[in-house]
Amino acid sequence: MATVKLWTDAEAEAHSKVKAVFDDIRATRKSDFVNNFWRGLANQPESLERVWNTLKAVMGAPGPLDPLTRELIYIAVSITNACPYCIHSHTAAARAKGMTDAQYSDFLAVVGMASQTNALVTGLQLPVDAAFLIES
Repeated sequence: MATVKLWTDAEAEAHSKVKAVFDDIRATRKSDFVNNFWRGLANQPESLERVWNTLKAVMGAPGPLDPLTRELIYIAVSITNACPYCIHSHTAAARAKGMTDAQYSDFLAVVGMASQTNALVTGLQLPVDAAFLIES
């Protein structure tokens, strides 16, 4: 259960800043769906606007990483941070961007392996090999 009110479309329509962000979410995503993350964040209209604009710039602007790779990174970080909401929403986004079941299975194997070896290296407190250090 949410710890804040989730704004309805009617409530959003009555607040110009929230309405503008919800309208932009719909236009950008070419969907009428505004998810609960944005509906909860609407309780703080300035944060809603700032986070949406930043997310749109990072996840949507053209760049050297393709959209599916960006979603996979988002899922990996969400797994590390134990955020079920983000895992689900970004897995759905990755599937919409073409991720196959085989890719997801392989991706999860890599994330699991990285988590295991990271924990071992952290526990063992191993020094970084000189060959891995970047000299300036």
